[in-house]
Amino acid sequence: MIRSSKLQASKWLRVMSLGMFGQMRAASGLAQDRSLPGHMSIFSPSSTPAIQIDHSAILVFAITGAIFVFVASLLAFVVIRFRARGDESAEPPQVYGSTQIELAWTVIPVLIVIVLFLATVRVIFAVQDPVKPHSALDVTVIGHQFWWEFRYPKLGIVTANELHVPVSSQDHPTPTFMKLLSADVDHSFWVPQLAGKTDLIPNRVNEMWIDPLQTGLYLGQCAQFCGMEHAKMLIRVYVDTPEQFAEWTRNQQQPSREDPQVALGRHLFETESCMNCHTIRGTAATGRFGPDLTHLMSRATIASGIVANNRANLTDWIKNPDHFKKGSLMPAMQLSDDQVDALVAYLSTLQ
Repeated sequence: MIRSSKLQASKWLRVMSLGMFGQMRAASGLAQDRSLPGHMSIFSPSSTPAIQIDHSAILVFAITGAIFVFVASLLAFVVIRFRARGDESAEPPQVYGSTQIELAWTVIPVLIVIVLFLATVRVIFAVQDPVKPHSALDVTVIGHQFWWEFRYPKLGIVTANELHVPVSSQDHPTPTFMKLLSADVDHSFWVPQLAGKTDLIPNRVNEMWIDPLQTGLYLGQCAQFCGMEHAKMLIRVYVDTPEQFAEWTRNQQQPSREDPQVALGRHLFETESCMNCHTIRGTAATGRFGPDLTHLMSRATIASGIVANNRANLTDWIKNPDHFKKGSLMPAMQLSDDQVDALVAYLSTLQ
C-alpha cells in the first residue's frame, strides 16, 4: 500500500514537472526564430473580449490592492504605536464585544464580494453569450499535436497555424466566431491581446469570439500542456483590412499552381507518403493528418510558427523534422538530397 502511494505521488510529480517545463518553454518557443516579428502581451488588449477581461482584472487588482494597503498600514501602525517600551511588563487592556467592529468586518467584506461577483458575472455573460451579427466570420479551429488547423466553412478555405481575420469597427462590426475542436488531446487557444483562454476538448465543441479593433499581427500559444512539443504550438493571427482580407480570401480559394518546371517534385509528392498526410487541392493528395499545403508559401512560418518559411528551413524540415520540433508526428522521409531539392522546389511554387 505504501509502495503504491509512493508510485502514485511520483507519477503526479512527473506530470506536474512536465507541465511546468512545457509552460516555461513557451517563451523560448516564441523566440525560436528572432527574425519573426510580433510579441505576446496581456497588457495591451485589442479586442472587445480582451478589453472586458482587462477591465475586470483592473477592478479586482484595485480593490484587493486597496485592501492590502489598508490592512498593511493598520498593522504597521499597531506594531509601532503599541510596541513595548522600556521596562513595561504589564498586560495591555483587553477589549471584548465591540459590536461596531464586528459589523464592520462582516458587512464590508460581504459588500466587496458582492461587487466582485456582479462585475465578474457581467463580463462572463458579455464574453460567452454575445449577439452574433450577420456580418460575422465563422472559423472552425482544430487542435492537433502540435499544430492548428483553421477552416472557413462559408468560404471553402482550409489553412494551418496562421489565422487571417478582418478588422472590426463600430461602424462595420465584423467579429470572428470560432468553434473549437480537438483531433487528439486537450489543447487551449490563447491569444492574450484578443481574448481569454478557451480549451479544445476531444468530442466536445467549445466556442469563442474575437473582434480585433486594430490591424496587425497577434501572437498566441497553446495554453494547455498537450505533449512534448506543447511549447512550440504557436498561433499567429493576422488582422487584415477589409481589402487585404478579401484579397487573401480570393488567393486561398484558388487551386494549387501547376508549374511544368517542378513536375518532378509534384510527382514525388504524389507518389511518396506525403500525400497520405497532406492535402494540395487540384492534385491527388487528400490527406488530413497534416496541414493543408495548397498555399503553403503564403504563410510566413512553418512548424506552427517557430521558424520562418523559406527554402532553407523547408529543406531542413523535410530532411529531419526533429531538428526543429523534437517529438513532432511528421516522420523523416529518408529522401535523397536531389529528391528533397525537387520537392522543395515544387512546394515553393504553392503561393
